[in-house]
Amino acid sequence: MTSNASVATPADAAARRAVKPVICYPNETLPAPDMSLLGKARATMEKIDEVIVPPREGRTFTVPKGHFFRIVSIEGPQVGDLNLWNTNDLNERFFSGKTRALHATHVTTGNRLWSNLPSLRPMATITHDTLGWYGFDEYGGGVHDVIGTRCDPYTHRLLAGGDYHHCCHSNLTRALAGARGMTFGQAEPFVHDVLNVFMCTGFTADTHQYFMKASPVRPGDYLEFFAEIDLLGGLSACPGGDCSAEHSSDAAACHPLKVEVYRPDMDLLKTWPFPDRNGYVSPS
Repeated sequence: MTSNASVATPADAAARRAVKPVICYPNETLPAPDMSLLGKARATMEKIDEVIVPPREGRTFTVPKGHFFRIVSIEGPQVGDLNLWNTNDLNERFFSGKTRALHATHVTTGNRLWSNLPSLRPMATITHDTLGWYGFDEYGGGVHDVIGTRCDPYTHRLLAGGDYHHCCHSNLTRALAGARGMTFGQAEPFVHDVLNVFMCTGFTADTHQYFMKASPVRPGDYLEFFAEIDLLGGLSACPGGDCSAEHSSDAAACHPLKVEVYRPDMDLLKTWPFPDRNGYVSPS
């Protein structure tokens, strides 16, 4: 707990606080995805693959460029932690911090998931969100956040003093290691901050602490994406279930999640401007 009780309030404190905010990254110049074209492609796409992610476990899946994928709630309220990598180069991965800065703390239809530096390009565009109705509640909570990092055994040990091996960090690391024939130690550095799919989060008004609350997700809800590059995805079914109480637990009710991959009529997308890596060249 922080305390500033010993810090004197200056005479012009009110004036300093009254200064109007400025958006850090005005995004009006960002290339806007053609959602109408994606809508046409969605209308006739066909499912070509699916992966079931068991409770408290992680799995990987692949999505070719120009295809769609969905993360689906199938049995009960369940939160998932999503990692995305360039299939052909694991060093290019989802950059939650820049996605947050370019869009918002919580993402939905029309927002894009951006990759890390130096590539900095859209990896995927969100094309449908059945929880898009939720918005922000009276507590400031919203769904699908790019605020949280992922539950991990290191923080669990720091705060609770124990070792827990089904944290989302561990689940994602094991899944990536298995998919790429790596050891756990080789895979771990590639696991990164996540998109918290279906998770309802925000910051408290008094202490400004990151909070979670019961997810509004129900069976049949899904979050859908369009792959802008060849993707390797990793998804963990969080050991906190719907995250209504805790997120590293063998006691919480947990459910599986499903990933569905869809192939559209590629002729409909022949004009789609698939992104190249960022063109900035650093000084030599």
